[in-house]
Amino acid sequence: MTYTVAVRALCEFTAKQGDLDARFTPSPTAADGMAAHALVQSRRGAGYQSEISLQGEFRNLRVRGRADGYDPDQNLLEEIKTVRGDWTALPGNHRQLHLAQAKIYAWLLCEKLGLAGMQVGVVYFDVASQQESGFSEHFAAGQLRAFFEEKCERFVNWALQESAHRAARDQALQGMAFPHASFRRGQRDLAEAVYRAARSGRCLLAQAPTGIGKTAGTLFSMLKAVPQGQIDKVFYLTAKTTGRQMALDAARGLREGNAGLHLRVLELTARDKACEQPDRACHGESCPLARGFYDRLPAARQDAAGQALLDRAALRQIALSHDICPYYLGQEMARWADLVIGDYNYYFDRTAMLHGMTAANDWRAGVLVDEAHNLLERARKMYSAELDPAVLPELRRGAPRLLASALRRLSGQWTLLAKAQESAYAAHPEIPGPFIAALERTASAILDQLTEAPESVGPALQRFYFDALHFCRLAESFGAHSVFDISKEAGAAESATRPARSKTGKGRLAVRNLIPAPFLAPRFAAAHATTLFSATLTPARFVSDTLGLPRDTVWLEVQSPFRPDQLAVRIAGNISTRYRDRERSLRPIVDLLGAQYRERPGNYLAFFSSHDYLRQVADAFEQRCPDIAVRRQSRAMTEAEQAEFLAAFAPGTCAIGFAVLGGSFAEGIDLPGDRLIGAFIATLGLPQLNPVNELTMRRMQSAFGCGYEYGYLYPGLQKVVQAAGRVIRTEADRGVVHLIDDRFARPEVRALLPAWWEVAIETGETPGSA
Repeated sequence: MTYTVAVRALCEFTAKQGDLDARFTPSPTAADGMAAHALVQSRRGAGYQSEISLQGEFRNLRVRGRADGYDPDQNLLEEIKTVRGDWTALPGNHRQLHLAQAKIYAWLLCEKLGLAGMQVGVVYFDVASQQESGFSEHFAAGQLRAFFEEKCERFVNWALQESAHRAARDQALQGMAFPHASFRRGQRDLAEAVYRAARSGRCLLAQAPTGIGKTAGTLFSMLKAVPQGQIDKVFYLTAKTTGRQMALDAARGLREGNAGLHLRVLELTARDKACEQPDRACHGESCPLARGFYDRLPAARQDAAGQALLDRAALRQIALSHDICPYYLGQEMARWADLVIGDYNYYFDRTAMLHGMTAANDWRAGVLVDEAHNLLERARKMYSAELDPAVLPELRRGAPRLLASALRRLSGQWTLLAKAQESAYAAHPEIPGPFIAALERTASAILDQLTEAPESVGPALQRFYFDALHFCRLAESFGAHSVFDISKEAGAAESATRPARSKTGKGRLAVRNLIPAPFLAPRFAAAHATTLFSATLTPARFVSDTLGLPRDTVWLEVQSPFRPDQLAVRIAGNISTRYRDRERSLRPIVDLLGAQYRERPGNYLAFFSSHDYLRQVADAFEQRCPDIAVRRQSRAMTEAEQAEFLAAFAPGTCAIGFAVLGGSFAEGIDLPGDRLIGAFIATLGLPQLNPVNELTMRRMQSAFGCGYEYGYLYPGLQKVVQAAGRVIRTEADRGVVHLIDDRFARPEVRALLPAWWEVAIETGETPGSA
């Protein structure tokens, strides 16, 4: 079997040496690079050849790529690289990579043309000065061939290993059995649909009840389809840590149920959680795990490739045994893993690593999106940007003259925007051109400073540069999917509009995404097959419209395996949880919680719309029912605190846990049996009434004709059904859900509740009217 590798990939694998250096280096954009290549090539003589397609073979390895340029008159091959500033400031491993690529292309061209040798040059084009520099050296064909064969020799054993691994993987996946005795009711329907979509390269939107084993069912069937679908990688993407852990557990179950399963599983962890030296800069002069990173990487990579499950702990152990950084070892192993488990942002964010690798390596990727109802809000944040005026005074202090001048002009444009605004919050249909021009000039001035004197640029200025760059990039694609807004007071965007305190104070600026479909659609198109699944994806058109799913997306609604008599659903139609009725709602809610607990003692979760509402009810409950144990979700709980909260819901215990709807305990947790026997949901989950949500409703109305539903009702009811789904996890569970608000009794709201629920409405005098 012949293994094909690109010249760049071959050199990245074999030519990098020395330290890891993750310090920011000013670099041109991809568009700058394309323009620079064209300009440099246009400066050459008439006989100059550009973009020469080359390939060669070594044993069963095929190496191919495109050389940037060749001058036959000078017998000179050139590798063109774009830089910003002095090319000698580039990290050494980057320059080694560039020269290695040039020498590989030179040998392939020598072999093709039958030449005895060649001049090999690396041209660095400075996009700021538009000047060329670099170096060249003459190599005999024998030297180039020896270099080529040495790199291939280093790679070919890995290639043979990878080819054998893939063949064994595909054979094992074809024969892989479901790791449990049987499928749960509904789980088989889901698994079969995922398998068909993966084989045919389609997008699937699957709504399936909580508790049927969606993680195991989707993961098994996507992997089962890998051989016939010729899928290179499977990405399992989650919104929260709990989802990632469930996917890892499912992967372990597949291995335990299938002896000899050849499958490399990698967990991607955020940099701030994986870093072993958070007080040190990420380069060899500061961090010992970066020093000599590329020299020790091959042995660490080989060890990691032999490990079936590279979760955070395993990756850390291997990395530290080789004295290298665990985070960057994980980044490297993403190239070689079969199943990668990580957060949404690794594929859907603007600069997402997995999406970039998929495009660069032409992978056929199978993508699984867990708890996909979360993707809308997460994607909005990915494609939004904010600028805080509070940082400007600090940035201007001590800034060099040219940078200070740019910051002063930016500050002036910022002030003009604020002065023109009477209210605390205002949204605008477009971003003023003079402000964007001033922001771009400031970003360019910071970049010049980074290029000329990187040591003079502190963390605050560098952070502002990245924020400004992100803002400018989103401004380039600004449209009806987003809004430009100015908030002149803290929290103005999240509260009702009120008079501004100061007409001269600068406001916080935001490009705020409302409909992420235009950004996400290309990501779905780049995948071979995508399955998005959740218990709450109704109605399908809402999800498809807002996320930008392909037109031929398949919709599946899996029937619940649970019986109506397993779950008593009761609507408290005599209670209003509207903001104006909160004070009057406390006593009825407390009485309802107490009565249910005394009727059937056990573990319950009570969900509220905010931490303040939670606190008010919990305080009143503890005063009225001091004999009943209470657990409270607090603000900004750590992962350890969240785990401790859940661990307290042990079999045989009794308590009521107070939590926030839409928070850590409202979805993605599994408390079967008597660990949880009921839930109280004291809110419809509707987004807060504020200027941004009102604007979102209007944009949804304009785009899809369903403003209130898309902006408020559907997102709110998704949270409610998710929270209620914590109660019944197995076919042996029995429980109760109390929906506390008279609006739950409305027909349009009840129509969005799961069809298998049998709902009883408790009526009476309602405090407050609709």
